[in-house]
Amino acid sequence: MLQRLQLENGQLRADVVPQAGGGLGRLDWLDGSTPQPLLRPLAADVQGVPLPSQLACFPLVPWSNRMAPSGFAFDDRRHVPAPNRAGEPCPIHGDGWQQAWEVASYTSDSVQLRLERHAASPFSYDATLRYTLEGDALVVELEVRNCGDHALPFGLGLHPWLPDPQGARLRARATQVWLAGADKLPAMRSLLPPDWNFIDPARLPENGVDNVFEGWNGKAQIDWPARGVGLSIEANMDYFILYAPPGRDFFCFEPVDHPINAHNLPGYPGLSILAPGASLRRRVVFRGSAL
Repeated sequence: MLQRLQLENGQLRADVVPQAGGGLGRLDWLDGSTPQPLLRPLAADVQGVPLPSQLACFPLVPWSNRMAPSGFAFDDRRHVPAPNRAGEPCPIHGDGWQQAWEVASYTSDSVQLRLERHAASPFSYDATLRYTLEGDALVVELEVRNCGDHALPFGLGLHPWLPDPQGARLRARATQVWLAGADKLPAMRSLLPPDWNFIDPARLPENGVDNVFEGWNGKAQIDWPARGVGLSIEANMDYFILYAPPGRDFFCFEPVDHPINAHNLPGYPGLSILAPGASLRRRVVFRGSAL
């Protein structure tokens, strides 16, 4: 039986699914006549452990998105994480999303989860994940500690799945976007194409997008005027990934602290070099509103 830990405070309802990568099963806005999903919900009839792509959100630890199949070099060592998704040659999203997390504490408005990956390679780590309802906001705090014998570049992020891409309006300031090659790894920076510039509220690109944007100020607003709800996202991170495949019933706005394949970009942009025992912590706030 799938464990769903429900948090509720009158304005928001969230389901936490520890067995499924410590992810969220839903986040709903309750301050109205009918609950409205702010994140795309996991189907209510799912009993077994769902795929991450069925969740409302899941954590990205100890890195985000794709890494080159050849791994990365650091301190004169080459580290090659194994591919971890069928049909995908690149190791992707770290491995926290593929693990069952332990429930450390649970109340009506807060859950704290823990994960130990001491035997994992090349990243040996502990992680904690806390979900807390605070009024109209869900606060998500993700922390990772290097448990290995050597310093390594770590990164964090979240992977939310959002509903109704056709009805959504996105506002999020960025300065540049990374264009990808056929391998879906960044090839070059570019100025923002007109239909990828969300400094003012705009529809999502009709032809789709799956790219990492940089120069983010850590604030985004997503409104669904026809449904009368909005969602703001605030994060202490400088990048976001926007994934909006054409013709689908979802899109993803992913706050991350480093670009795709940052382990192979000069200077390891956005990544944090953690010595053994050192920690990295990120915070994301999802705030609902009525329009």
